[in-house]
Amino acid sequence: MEPQPHPSGNSQPRTRQPVEPVLMDTSEVAAMLSMSTSWVYREASKLGLKGYKLGRGKNAKVLYKRTEVFKWLENQKIH
Repeated sequence: MEPQPHPSGNSQPRTRQPVEPVLMDTSEVAAMLSMSTSWVYREASKLGLKGYKLGRGKNAKVLYKRTEVFKWLENQKIH
């Protein structure tokens, strides 16, 4: 079976472009900042880095918007 042409008239099969993740979990933020995950849980909100809690109880995850992490990090720059 041959690939069907795209409705736009392009006969090339459509390839999916990788999607940049919007959210980072706590371990990704910790690795990026060279800090521990416990530091991120304890200090991030005090320093203005807001997380988003998804789920309840033990299974809850705290995720951070990638753009907000980079913006927060940029604001930490010493002038």
